[in-house]
Amino acid sequence: MVLETERLVLREMGQADLPALCEILQDPLVMYAYEHAFSDDEAQVWLDRQQERYAAYGFGLWAVIEKASGQLIGQCGVTMQDWCGREVPEVGYLFRRSKWHQGFAAEAAAACRDYAFHTLGFPEVFSIIRENNFPSQHVALRCGMSVRGAFVKQYYGMDMPHLVFGIRRSL
Repeated sequence: MVLETERLVLREMGQADLPALCEILQDPLVMYAYEHAFSDDEAQVWLDRQQERYAAYGFGLWAVIEKASGQLIGQCGVTMQDWCGREVPEVGYLFRRSKWHQGFAAEAAAACRDYAFHTLGFPEVFSIIRENNFPSQHVALRCGMSVRGAFVKQYYGMDMPHLVFGIRRSL
């Protein structure tokens, strides 16, 4: 276990989590900001990337387990991301559709924000969110973040405008 909140446990993902992860990454509605649901191979690469992050940084996207059900309902964590040539810590989140609009993303994201500040020692954290992903933007705002910038990512040959939300650690 990495983190615990009132309703959630966050822990590193392992190979046994792949089927539950696929239920999230292969849902076209969940993955609309990526413009496609992932294949089995893409989901495996996603999981492998998280495990590489754990080894390299000691953090990454973690499995979010709902205490009440014991189910993996999403992923949330801290990753290092490029923002216009600058590597920044990002709080990212992605949840099973059946768990949307229940406060789980905001609860997990706030815990990861605090972990990034108090355990990892980052003075500022960000969330990089596609311009048309209003639910994720709402989560960032609920975590006290505000828009700090914008840029266009190239993904699968498409221009994807993104907003950069951020918050500084209060002393």
